[in-house]
This record gives sequence, C-alpha cells and structure tokens, in this order.
Amino acid sequence: MTVVQEKSNERRVVANVLRGSVGNLIEWYDWYAYTAFSIYFAAAFFPKGDQTAQLLNTAAVFAVGFLMRPLGGWLLGRYADRHGRRAALTLSVTLMALGSLIIALTPSYATIGVAAPILLVLARLLQGLSVGGEYATSATYLSEVASPARRGFYSSFQYVTLTAGQLVALGVQIVLQQFLSKPEMSAWGWRIAFVIGATGAIIVMWLRRGMDESENFEQQKANTDKGTFKALLRHPKECLLVVGLTLGGTVAFYTYTTYLQKFMVNTSKIDAATVSWINFAALLVFVVLQPVAGALSDRIGRRPLLLGFGVLGTLATVPLLSTLAHTSEAFPAFLLMLGGLVIVTGYTSINAIVKAELFPTNIRALGVGLPYALTVAIFGGTAEYVALWFKQAGMEKVFFYYVAGCVLISLLVYGFMRETSKDSVLDRD
Repeated sequence: MTVVQEKSNERRVVANVLRGSVGNLIEWYDWYAYTAFSIYFAAAFFPKGDQTAQLLNTAAVFAVGFLMRPLGGWLLGRYADRHGRRAALTLSVTLMALGSLIIALTPSYATIGVAAPILLVLARLLQGLSVGGEYATSATYLSEVASPARRGFYSSFQYVTLTAGQLVALGVQIVLQQFLSKPEMSAWGWRIAFVIGATGAIIVMWLRRGMDESENFEQQKANTDKGTFKALLRHPKECLLVVGLTLGGTVAFYTYTTYLQKFMVNTSKIDAATVSWINFAALLVFVVLQPVAGALSDRIGRRPLLLGFGVLGTLATVPLLSTLAHTSEAFPAFLLMLGGLVIVTGYTSINAIVKAELFPTNIRALGVGLPYALTVAIFGGTAEYVALWFKQAGMEKVFFYYVAGCVLISLLVYGFMRETSKDSVLDRD
C-alpha cells in the first residue's frame, strides 16, 4: 500500500469515527440530561415531599431506563449484526429523539396527576432501548473501522463522546442557571434541555445515513448465522468475561459521574450551581484523558490499564468518598472527583475495544451489547438508587464499601484474563 493510500485510508477512518462519535455524543447528552436536570424537575413529576424522597423517585425511574438496556442490547445488537452497524445506529438515535420529546412536552403532576410519572417512565424506557443498542453498535463500529495499530486510541472516543454528552448537558445547565432563577428552572427551564436533545437527535439521524458501513460486516453479509442466540451461545466464556469486566467499572463510573452531582449537593452541602461547575471541570479533564489512555493501551496492552483501575479503585474508593462527604469547598471537591475519574479512566478508555476483541464479526454487536447491558442495568443503573437508599437509611458509608467491593470482583477477572490486543478476534475475521 502506498503512502498516499495509507493517508487516504486514515482520513476515511477519521471521518467515520467523527460521524459515529457525533451521534454518540447526542445520544448520551439526551441520556444524561435526565440526571443533570432531575434536581429541578423531580417536583414536577412526583408529589411534594423532602428533596431526598423526590430524588429517590427520579433515581428509580433512571434505574427503570437501565432495565431496558439489555432488551436494547439484544434487539439492536441483533439488528446491527444482521442488517448493519449504520442502520442500527440510525434506529437507536431515532428512539432517543422520541424519548426526549416526550419528556420535554409532558405536563407536570399537578396538571395531569399520575399520568406525568407514567409518561416519564415511558420516555426512559425508549431511551433505555436506545442506549442499550447504541453502546454495543458504537463499540463494534469504532473497533471495526479503526486502524489495527490504533484501535485503543480510536475506540476510546466512545467514552470521549459519552462523557462529552454529559458535559454538554452540564454546559446547558450552567448556561440556563445564568439566565433563569431557581423557581424558573424548576417550573419550565429544564424542558429546554430536552428540546435541545430531541432536535440534535433528529439532525444526527440525517448525518448517520451518510456513514460508511464497516468492511468486517460487509464481508459477513452471506453468513446466515448472524446475530443469533445460537451463535452467541458458542461463546459462554466471553459473555461471562464481559460481565466481569463491566461490573466494577460501571458501578465506579456512575458513582463518580452521575451520582456525585447529587452527592455533593445532598451530602457535602455544596451549592447546586457550584457543583455544576465542579462536575463540568472534572469531566472536561476526564474527556482529555480517554484518548491518551487509549493510545497507551495500543503500546503496552489493555490489561495493565485494567489492573491499575482495579487496584486503585479497590483501595481508594472508601477514603475518597469519605473525604468528599465532609468537604464543602469547591476546589478540594473538584480534586477528589477528578481523582476518582482518573482511576476509572483505566476502565472507560478501553472497555469497548476489549469487549469487541473477544467476539467474531457475525455476533460482535450482540456479544458486546447483551451481557454488558445486563450488567449495567443491574449494577450501574441502580448505583444511584442504592446510594440514596443507604443515605435515607442513615448508612451512607456502606455504599462506599459496596463500590469498592464491585471493583475488587472485576480486579480478580482482570488478573486472569488474556491480553486481548495481542490475541484479537478482530485480526482473525
């Protein structure tokens, strides 16, 4: 291959990664807008009560959305393996647009009574289907279009855009906080975020139609065993490995990102507007770290990063969260949150490529998506609810040990797994 051809292929890879990543960003913006703005709309969807009780209700609905992710991982993963990555990615963003639109337009509990939380649940079910399929298909697509020597780097952009979606949600929140009072934010201002999300998702639907299909999928078109449970059941060890890989990482990730915003308001007693800035700054650094760690994994392998996350996550979680619980100053809180995010980078930057390297093309999207989504639904989606439950019961510190214990289980898996970058199924297809 000539130098000109290599440069042309690399430009094509970059173009496909960018188009896929923009869609991923919008999807995750829509998903995280819920948790970013729940502190404002909790009272709109649920009867009046104390703040912790209302947040507990919104956290329960957040968890319900996660329960749909395994179904989304199965349906859209199967669809991606049978009909193509591009088609599945377009379908997932359509579902997300519909869910955001429902949330934006649903009247409050005071207006339509119990129908309000019912519609909120319906919207989160659609969004749960969407992200359940989005993760698997996006991880599969990025791994398949990436240059073999830079798979860790390019695949890390899944969490770059995933976290960037959360950053955009926080950015929208910060901007709205500058122009609207807290009563205005609670009354109607939060709806603006979901209108933005629905509009962005519609634009992405059009963009994704122009993406190239992956060559791996094109070469498997004649395969009649694509995306079936029969094919998936030939890889039980890999499915269990995905569960073990994901358990500690998903609990730590959702603790250090989505839950910490409420934790700093509800436990540390830091002003909500200040917490938004803390989250924004910490997550911005976190985004920058992803491709750095992904590129590092292309040089030294995936396992060293996973082992680093496992050891540090097990040992540092309890002291980090215990210290943050008694921290009311912004800068120390920022440093503590950033410390947690630096630790979890060892998982987030490479978890997509590690899972994609385990499965053959004909079952890759389903193999990555279903066991991952089941684990995230059971453990990641309930992390916030478990944390708030322990707080309401007066045993908040037990949650800190729960997170550390989940990371320890994953550490044991990392210790015995093979180095996937040196023995990748992607290289055999």
